[in-house]
Amino acid sequence: MAEKNTSLEGITVLDLGQIYNGPYATFLMAMAGARVIKVEALTGETLRGRGPSSAAGYPFTTLNQNKESITLNLKSDQGRDIFKKMVSKADVVLENYSPDAMKNFGLSAATLLEINPRLVYACGSGYGREGPHRDYLAMDLTVQAMSGIMSLTGFADSPPLKSGVALCDFFGGVHLYGAIITQLFERNTTGKGGIVDVAMQDAVLPTLASAIGAYYYNDRQLTARTDNRHPALTMAPYNVYQAADGHVSIICVRNAHWRGLLKAIDRPELLDDQELATMDGRATKMQQVDAIVTNWTRQHSKSEILEKLQQQGVPSAMVRNIEEILHDPHLLGRGMLKPVQHPIMGDITLMNSPINIATGSRVEPTLPPDLGEHNQRVYKDFLDLGEADLAQLIADGVIGRPGAEADGSR
Repeated sequence: MAEKNTSLEGITVLDLGQIYNGPYATFLMAMAGARVIKVEALTGETLRGRGPSSAAGYPFTTLNQNKESITLNLKSDQGRDIFKKMVSKADVVLENYSPDAMKNFGLSAATLLEINPRLVYACGSGYGREGPHRDYLAMDLTVQAMSGIMSLTGFADSPPLKSGVALCDFFGGVHLYGAIITQLFERNTTGKGGIVDVAMQDAVLPTLASAIGAYYYNDRQLTARTDNRHPALTMAPYNVYQAADGHVSIICVRNAHWRGLLKAIDRPELLDDQELATMDGRATKMQQVDAIVTNWTRQHSKSEILEKLQQQGVPSAMVRNIEEILHDPHLLGRGMLKPVQHPIMGDITLMNSPINIATGSRVEPTLPPDLGEHNQRVYKDFLDLGEADLAQLIADGVIGRPGAEADGSR
C-alpha cells in the first residue's frame, strides 16, 4: 500500500473557506499533507452552522476531513491582531468571502502580504475581484446561469435547467487549488508570495467548448437545447437510451465505434448501408440511428448492454444513481470511496482526493473537527498561549469554547 501523501508537508494554510468552493481547495491541500487550520467564526462557518443532522452534514464532513479547527472573532480588534500574528507564520491564507469582506476587516491581501511577503493569498469568488461583475452575489446556481451552462441544459421545449450538481463551486475549487500550488512553486524561485484570484465563472467556461463550437459551426446562430444529444447535432449515436431496467449512455465518436455497435446489436446488414457509414451521414439521419439503438437497448438490462458494448469497444455506460455510486466496488477498491462511522449520521462513505488516487497515495480520513477543537494546540503553536490566556480570550469573546456548535437555525 502506498504511503500517505506528504507532497505539501510543511505548508501551513489558514482556511477561511466556507460552503464548497474554498473548502474543497483546502481539502485537496489537507489530503496532500498540508496543515490546514480552519479559522471559523464563533458560530462556525456557514455549512457547519446548518447543523450536522441537516442535508449539509455530509458535504461538510467530506470537505473538512484532515483539518484542524479554531475559532476566532475577526470582527474584534484582538481577533484581527491574533490573525495577523498567525499570518506571519503561515504559507497560505484562503478565503471565498465577498470581494471586500477581508478589506473591511482590515485584513486585505496587501496588508497581509506586508506582514508576510512569502504568503500566498488565495481568494475564490463568483466573478473575480476585478471587472463590472465583481460585486454580484454569487452561488453555484447563479454562476451556472451567468456562465451559460443553464442555457444549454435541458430539453428544447423546456425552460433553462441547472445542473444537478454544484459544478461551478467544485470546478472553482479545483482551479483555486491549482493556482495556489502554482504560486507556491513560483515562490521557490522568487522567494515571494502573491495573490491568486480564481473566479468560478472563469473555471467553468472551458466546459462550453463544444457548445461554442456548435455556435460557430452554425454560422454564429444560437440553437435550441439539444437535450442529451451533441450540442452541434453532428454526431450519432450520442444520446441516453432506455434500457429494460433504466437508461444507458452511448456515444460513437469514430466510425469504428459504429461498426462495433452494429456487431454488438447483431445488425450486420447495416454495415453495408453507405448512408450510415460516416459520421456526417449518421448525423443527418439521427432519428433513424436513435431508433435503431433504442429498439435494441429496450430489450436488455443496463449491465447486459454495457457488457456487450464494452466488448466491442463502444463508449457506453449505465446511468447510475447515488446509492449505486456509494456501493461501487470499483471506486471502493481504488480507495476513492471509504466507509466510515459518523457519530450522528452513522455508516457513511467519504471521498478521497482524486489527486491522491492519481499518485497512488492512501490517506486515512479523519472526520472534521468539532468547532474550535484545536484552539489550545494551534494557539500554543503559533502564539505560545497557555490555558489562562485562552480562558481570557473566551471571556472577552475573541475565541469560543471548543465544541460550542451552532444550533443550525441560521
